[in-house]
Amino acid sequence: MADDDIQRAERAKRGSPYLNTAQAAHYLGISERSMQRMRARNEGPVPRRHARMVQYHIDDLDAWSRARADGRQI
Repeated sequence: MADDDIQRAERAKRGSPYLNTAQAAHYLGISERSMQRMRARNEGPVPRRHARMVQYHIDDLDAWSRARADGRQI
């Protein structure tokens, strides 16, 4: 992941609770393609559509991550 993507994700987290797919993937430590596959299969964190943009709320990413750590699936 490029340093620019990391910096953009950190700025987005401070300024807006919404991250795009690349930022959300970086936040979770998985690939962007994995995020896209999960979304296509209706798995993973809850995506939100804002106009034509797919975005993820940080609280949803955290909840999904916690549930996986606890052994649950959401």
